[in-house]
Amino acid sequence: MAPSAMADAAPMQLPAYSKHSNKVNASVLHGPRDLRLEVRSIDEPGLGELQIAIKSTGICGSDVSYYKKFANGDLCACAPLSLGHESSGTVVAIGPQVSGFRVGDRVALEVGVPCGQCGICRKGRYNLCKRMRFRSSAKSVPHYQGTLQERINHPAIWCHKLPDHVSFEAAALLEPLSVAIHAVNRATPTPGSTALVIGAGTVGLLTAAMARQSGCTQVTITDVDAGRVEYALKKGFATHGFVVPQPSHTSSSNSSIYTNSGSSTPLDPGAMTPASFFSNSIHDQLEVAKSLAADILSLTKLPPGLQNDDEDEGVDVTFECTGKEACMHTSLYATRPGGKVIMVGMGTPIQTLPMSAAHLREVDILGIFRYANTYGTGVRLLSTQGRGGAGFTLPSLDDMVTHRFKGLGAAKHAFELASKTVDDNGNLVLKVVIEA
Repeated sequence: MAPSAMADAAPMQLPAYSKHSNKVNASVLHGPRDLRLEVRSIDEPGLGELQIAIKSTGICGSDVSYYKKFANGDLCACAPLSLGHESSGTVVAIGPQVSGFRVGDRVALEVGVPCGQCGICRKGRYNLCKRMRFRSSAKSVPHYQGTLQERINHPAIWCHKLPDHVSFEAAALLEPLSVAIHAVNRATPTPGSTALVIGAGTVGLLTAAMARQSGCTQVTITDVDAGRVEYALKKGFATHGFVVPQPSHTSSSNSSIYTNSGSSTPLDPGAMTPASFFSNSIHDQLEVAKSLAADILSLTKLPPGLQNDDEDEGVDVTFECTGKEACMHTSLYATRPGGKVIMVGMGTPIQTLPMSAAHLREVDILGIFRYANTYGTGVRLLSTQGRGGAGFTLPSLDDMVTHRFKGLGAAKHAFELASKTVDDNGNLVLKVVIEA
């Protein structure tokens, strides 16, 4: 069981409203660390909408970035914003022209709502829609409010029904699982492939698991946090783990590596940065990346008697889940000729890369942005968890929740903890969830 995390912190009391009230409580961000409890009005669900009572919301790295800076990368909030986009809940009201749902249905929310009309939407790549509205993101104005509210109205076509045995917490984690599914779909590994995952946060762990699910026989995960690597191996997300050494040095650079997997949240100034510790020269940074790649690959090197001199070293697919420049360097050097590097993590927007390492070795560099057409796959994967069958089984998503907070009044405490890697007792912080 994950700790409640609320034994020492008394959340603010919220007013109570009936489920039919037109008032809801909401957690609203007004500026850096300025999180307030407010009462908002809510309409009846409109045409094609469901009204959902939110039961569980996971805190993502992008949420933490908005909480700390009122911005995520180059997206700055210009108005109060409710955070939260990893969510699940129950249907409490049904709007006109909605079929296939009943009050009481349990659903996971796909919170990106595209226009559905443009060419890119018609091609099925709706995640790239220019008119996409994504809950808790400042990209669209007015901002599309997030799920840290008691109830929201949401298009029924982006609500996915859940089996009774799938928990609300696991259903909330369908959102980061979708990122992992999309990454592996873009990589198209073949059975027997080898993979490297850089960054062992939530997205990195789930990407490693999906690589194994797709038939990769060796999946190595790496991070500077030994606790996360150990967790990945213990729970079966990866077959091999490598802990990147952290030298006792601080740097003012924000280009730290192997942290905040799947997030666009840079580390605070003064964080340890292994690449910049060795040298600020790009040449020396690349040499460090080559050495690190060799060390990682040595974990899965065949015994001398089985090695083929004609076989190039490197993994078939590298999933870079941090968005850091130094990690991209390592990714390119760790991938075999003809392999693929999948850019999963959002981080440093402008990077200096050894492009010849990709160009001359035909290493494909593929980006991903969120996900498309993945929730059905995710629901099916959760539906079959723990039911036996041949092959790899996705590890428990419920076990990934390390800390739970009860109620919107505890949101500030939840965000403060989610910005750390260990709690006050030294326990691993992986996924923090706010429950209704």
